[in-house]
Amino acid sequence: MSAALDLAGRAAEAGGIPFDLRPELEAHEPPEARGRPRDRVRMLVSRTRSGEVDHHAFAELPDLLLPGDLVVVNNTTTLPAAVTLPAAAGAAPMTVHFSTAMAAGDWLVELRSGAGARSAPFGGGAAGDRLDLPGGAVLTLDRRFSRRLWRGRLSTAVIPYLLRHGRPIRYSYVPAAWPISAYQTIFATWPGSAEMPSASRPFTPEIVTRLVSRGIAIAPVTLHTGVSSLEGGEDPYPESFDVPAATARLVNLTRQAGGRVIAAGTTVVRALESAALPAASGHRAGDRHPDSSCHGGLSAGSRAAGSTVSAAAGWTSHVVTRDSGVAVVDGLLTGLHEPRSTHLWMLAAFTTEEMLRRCYRAAAETGYRWHEFGDVHLLLP
Repeated sequence: MSAALDLAGRAAEAGGIPFDLRPELEAHEPPEARGRPRDRVRMLVSRTRSGEVDHHAFAELPDLLLPGDLVVVNNTTTLPAAVTLPAAAGAAPMTVHFSTAMAAGDWLVELRSGAGARSAPFGGGAAGDRLDLPGGAVLTLDRRFSRRLWRGRLSTAVIPYLLRHGRPIRYSYVPAAWPISAYQTIFATWPGSAEMPSASRPFTPEIVTRLVSRGIAIAPVTLHTGVSSLEGGEDPYPESFDVPAATARLVNLTRQAGGRVIAAGTTVVRALESAALPAASGHRAGDRHPDSSCHGGLSAGSRAAGSTVSAAAGWTSHVVTRDSGVAVVDGLLTGLHEPRSTHLWMLAAFTTEEMLRRCYRAAAETGYRWHEFGDVHLLLP
């Protein structure tokens, strides 16, 4: 077992944090519902070189970064990606989570028994099954993509259909339904994500203004996130991404000038590091999606010192871990992740195992909130 995989099973247990997070450490609703503005969530700040772990409000972010730094954000828009099937007589309710658009026009979907926050992964289904959805649409299952996901095709265009009939995906720790606006960041521009890139949720126009006024640049990438893998425990699967030429140029200029590249979210890390791989040069949208393997598309390659980012778009299967390292990202703003989350693999690329243990112990002991409506963690070099 690799160090990153081992860390995913142990990091948040250090210092007495249970394997399953205690309910009081979970954010059950948006911070606004608790009387706290978006930019007033708490922010744990860790510095690997000095070993410091400090506590701040997110609103202090402009004062914690340096002039010349670059913050890269994800401009994906969260879709209302959950659709509950019409109830059949005597049958238990069933929900479909639309996860990821595929190049051929089909989608990765997850079948779940139940509805709303009480739904759970459904292990049934068979190739060729036709599921009747609200509004007369039909979802036809093609074949399994993973233990939890199917490839399927909807009888109508998916995104317009979801905008009319879907609702936000939520899990058991969010008991009440919230509008799709609660799941959007201020950078949301391009519809496509099943779940919110939550690290950017605390940003407000005022924070952006203060960052720019301090000489800290902001640049966008797009990575459409699929459904969470926390419950299934499977490896991350390919996701659609786009690193525009202007952002690639800013990343390279920032690094050449001695500034730091700070990724707002693990999705941004995956996009930028994919665009820094040797295979990324000339990789443009429309390239063939890996057929069914999570190991297709862009893959890890040798990293030369002074790596640069190229404009790139398509699908990436690249998984950032301690073993792969990071080539172009210096710091990471992220949420607090569950013990079994594959996101912890990525955090292990930014800091030491001992530092992560200290951070998660401090977060638990001082009442930080987990999940998409919770607090954040800024990992600096």
